[in-house]
Amino acid sequence: MEPGGYAWWYVDAISADGRHALTIIAFLGSVFSPYYKASGRGDPLDHCSLNIALYGPQHRWVMHERPRSCIAREAHHLEIGASALRWDGNVLEIDIEERDTRLFNPVHRRVAGKVRVHPEALNAASFALDPAQNHIWQCMAPRARVEVEMREPGLSWSGSGYFDHNRGREPLESGFDTWHWSRAHLSDGAVVCYEGERADGSVFASAIRFDRDAAPQDIELPAIAPLPRSKWSVARRTRSQIGVARVRRTWEDTPFYARSELATKLLGEEVAAVQESLDMRRFASGAVQFMLPFRMPRKAT
Repeated sequence: MEPGGYAWWYVDAISADGRHALTIIAFLGSVFSPYYKASGRGDPLDHCSLNIALYGPQHRWVMHERPRSCIAREAHHLEIGASALRWDGNVLEIDIEERDTRLFNPVHRRVAGKVRVHPEALNAASFALDPAQNHIWQCMAPRARVEVEMREPGLSWSGSGYFDHNRGREPLESGFDTWHWSRAHLSDGAVVCYEGERADGSVFASAIRFDRDAAPQDIELPAIAPLPRSKWSVARRTRSQIGVARVRRTWEDTPFYARSELATKLLGEEVAAVQESLDMRRFASGAVQFMLPFRMPRKAT
């Protein structure tokens, strides 16, 4: 990876009964790392992390940054500390061995188990998010079956999920001021909406439908559906066939980022959507950079 660059692999899932959800993000050159930013971003692999968020009755949140000495990677295998991701061409297997991060609490609980992501179909196409192609997004599996077997905390569930990959050649805040993203499953495929404002002031927006075989097709943008600001006052919005959407649950609420589950309507179907809004101007502020180490501490092992 070149200096200033990044890559991440993202998984989200909601349990069949709706009581549980998760997101897992493996970062190389962690785009939200205050340490990577302060270092001048000369060595992406010296700033890596595995972010794990378990939502529901037994909430856990993990994000410890680790240096190059704690990273091992091959074409289909990535180790970050004691955790690992393996791809065999059909299944993404994630072995988790971490400690959680709680503000103002010195006790870090063990978070350990296994997550398996079974894509229904794979998409090979990538999409540039800027004209210079400095930021690339690939929806690898718009639909997936996800199995969760956690030893700590004791959780076992399965549900529907999603798997994608982003990579870039420059810091995220160099390319974007804000973005809004959402994904939703349809009865015969999925829809992903991506939009925002680039750092140069230009805007972008797209809606892509993936069929059952994960083949992508651009579709007409649904109407903008405003959402209430998060508790940290992050501006949120999404897309809906009728221009209306409802926040079911806000999973993550931070000074610069919000992730939510929505009820909305797309292509004639009432759907549940996973949505995120990001404000990179806030991320770059001195106040947020001061707070971030408390939420994502750096470890030597």
